[in-house]
Amino acid sequence: MEFRDLKKQYEILKPQIDKEILEVISSTHFISGPKIRKLEDTLAEYVGVKHCITCGNGTDAITMALMVWNIGPGDAVFVPDFTFFSSGECPAFVGATPFYVDVDEHTYNLDAVKLEETIKNVITEGKYIPKALVSVDLFGLPADYDAIKPICEKYGLLLLEDGAQGFGGDIKGKYACSFGDISTTSFFPAKPLGCYGDGGAIFTNNDKWADLIRSICVHGKDTSNPNDPNAKYDNIRLGMNSRLDTLQAAILMPKFEAFKNYEIDDVNRVASWYTDLLIDANFVLPMIKEGVNSSWAQYTIQLPKGINRKGLQEKMRSAGIPTMVYYAKPMHLQGAFTGTDSAVADCPVTERLCETVLSLPMHPYMEKEEVELVAKTLKENSV
Repeated sequence: MEFRDLKKQYEILKPQIDKEILEVISSTHFISGPKIRKLEDTLAEYVGVKHCITCGNGTDAITMALMVWNIGPGDAVFVPDFTFFSSGECPAFVGATPFYVDVDEHTYNLDAVKLEETIKNVITEGKYIPKALVSVDLFGLPADYDAIKPICEKYGLLLLEDGAQGFGGDIKGKYACSFGDISTTSFFPAKPLGCYGDGGAIFTNNDKWADLIRSICVHGKDTSNPNDPNAKYDNIRLGMNSRLDTLQAAILMPKFEAFKNYEIDDVNRVASWYTDLLIDANFVLPMIKEGVNSSWAQYTIQLPKGINRKGLQEKMRSAGIPTMVYYAKPMHLQGAFTGTDSAVADCPVTERLCETVLSLPMHPYMEKEEVELVAKTLKENSV
């Protein structure tokens, strides 16, 4: 059994993917070009924003958003404590100080009450200027933007939506990657919409920011005159080399069609099977609020107290069932932040989750018999 079955997906999409790849190879147009523009236009329309700028990966996407906003030393950036490392790494990389905020124990996303408490504490201390929030759409579920956005407005925070795991999720029909002042996603292969390597994208309605991001993506080149062949050698700011290559765009187009046409529905069906089969067991199951849809990057449960997680994983592995732990260590306890102000955080929910969460095999191509086997094996070995 595969944790996320990319092999089966490729078998189904092979004719379309192979055709797109061959077109790129035959044209020898490996960087930029029409396929990149088509992908960006397609994704912008789907998400419901004016601009989509593709880039090298999701980490670069977050970093470039912060660069556009001139986030740096002396600035406070608020980040969920329960997330992948890049969400907090990027603010620190540009010189800002990430402050970690506890999460909701049922949705795994940022706790808006704890966010406001943390902002107030930073303001009271007076050492840093609150500038931005990196709000993560974890495990496929958009964060609680009805609660988060008013807090950002109240304290003048720029909102950066990290939708790397949430792409395709929605709140009342409004899609992930449309909630932030700038939003980002990742096309890492295991993400809900993934390519066959690294890749990412940035979304915004702000024309000026979009132009700046396009410049930063390519070494800070002058983008004011795109028809000038010499413009790419006029570097008017410091940037980076962060472009999505054309082969990845070619792969993403047929994968996106499958994603929007049936994969989102199918992965939600798989999630419902899990929930029905595990509802009577002693696990805490993921909670989806009314009006919200998840793209189910992961199906993550919480084990009851006293269960040896490592031992349970070994038993599952012996039965041919892979499981994963996302995440085993809170952000504020990561070694990179030792001795810094970022290491000071009051996040008991995150600390408990890191000890009890377990993610089960999850993808749109799972058969019901596979889900039944996972649930049966899990329950048998959790008593």
